[in-house]
Amino acid sequence: MTITIDLPPHLEARLREEAARAGLDADTFIRNALEERVRQPHTHDTPPHLPREEAELLQRINEGLPPAVWQRYQELDAKRRAETLTPEEHASLIALSDQIEGANARRIEYLVELSRLRQVSLETVMDQLGIQAPKYA
Repeated sequence: MTITIDLPPHLEARLREEAARAGLDADTFIRNALEERVRQPHTHDTPPHLPREEAELLQRINEGLPPAVWQRYQELDAKRRAETLTPEEHASLIALSDQIEGANARRIEYLVELSRLRQVSLETVMDQLGIQAPKYA
């Protein structure tokens, strides 16, 4: 089978350099690299360079509450600010607030676990992930 690939000049040069370092012609080097890539086991959930434990923590960190929960929370919060909240809605708002706080607490636990795994501070992990602590007035 023959496949023709147009490579940018810088990539072609890099492949030829790597092939020469390995003592191979470019065709053999590329064929070997492709065979090695195809032989590697694939997991669809985890990038090959990321340890499974880290990937699972990152997935948990990124889990969010369903959009319907946030929408209901925002509706009730708007009514609270407008001072039109019924006692039943107030109870619902408190329950939703508790649910949100619980989810945020679990997220912090996962972040702490990831920081231990990576052996860096919590602040460093949050910086790496682009997570900012809330700013309070």
